[in-house]
Amino acid sequence: MALGSRSLAALFVYIISFLIGLPANLLALRAFARRLRQPHPAPIHILLLNLTLADLLLLLLLPFKMVEAMYNFHWLLGDILCALTGYGFYSSIYCSTWLLAGISIERYRSVAFPVHYKLSRRPVYGVMAAVVSWVLSLGHCSIVIIVQYLPTSDLDLVVPVRLELCMVLFLIPVVVTIFCYWRFVRIMLSRSQVGAQKRWRAVGLAAVTLFNFLVCFGPYNVSHVVGFFKKQSVTWRAYAVLLSALNACIDPLIFYFSSSLVRRDFDKGLQRLQNWGTSLSGCWRRRTQERATTKADESLGTRQVYNSSQFLTQ
Repeated sequence: MALGSRSLAALFVYIISFLIGLPANLLALRAFARRLRQPHPAPIHILLLNLTLADLLLLLLLPFKMVEAMYNFHWLLGDILCALTGYGFYSSIYCSTWLLAGISIERYRSVAFPVHYKLSRRPVYGVMAAVVSWVLSLGHCSIVIIVQYLPTSDLDLVVPVRLELCMVLFLIPVVVTIFCYWRFVRIMLSRSQVGAQKRWRAVGLAAVTLFNFLVCFGPYNVSHVVGFFKKQSVTWRAYAVLLSALNACIDPLIFYFSSSLVRRDFDKGLQRLQNWGTSLSGCWRRRTQERATTKADESLGTRQVYNSSQFLTQ
């Protein structure tokens, strides 16, 4: 069965996201879980942990999306699993937007109001923000299940709900995030006592987060607006949603810039990979040298026998 361009694009994006995102998010999950076991965890670590869980939910659903793409988007795994896969997939994406907004608020408050932030930094605030993010996304994305029972031509309900999804779960979070990171970076760069490394991390955190919003989430949500005014689903929606899946392998960069625990774990992981690669290359070189030495010895032995026999016959 020949695969269309959409199927090939989906398989490429899903496989890349899965191979990069799964190990990176599992590493981040380990770091955040270890931090939360310590006394007085910060709200931002609770938000980062929930962002990791949202990414892992999406990543664990990608194999089902891959099967769908392999059959040119003909779902063969049953209606219930179809609805639940779509529900979890889109809920994960939209939960991430509000969690990212919450992280940006925490970052802004930590530098703009440092004294008040330290006094009011309670874990319950992080839990409340995470619960609100999940409730908003799970509640709004229930349309994914409802639409399974609507006629395919009936867009009177679907198109307005998509617009509302864009406004509540994308536009508001992105405005909040842009404002908070703009202020955050501006404050960090204006303070002479802040080291160059911290400034670089602040700029990197803001850049990666905005890239995530504008490149991964932006096109798909713009399709909601265009579809609302055209009163139909735009054809490029199918490709725009693929970009949303990439956020699961970009979020680990946010974890890296946000948490020293994740940075240490990532650095340790990279060091282990480097050591493993060095050991592997060393073994390969030794085997190559041993083979070359063995061949040289065999060749030398052959030449010696040949010369001796030639001497005896002369």
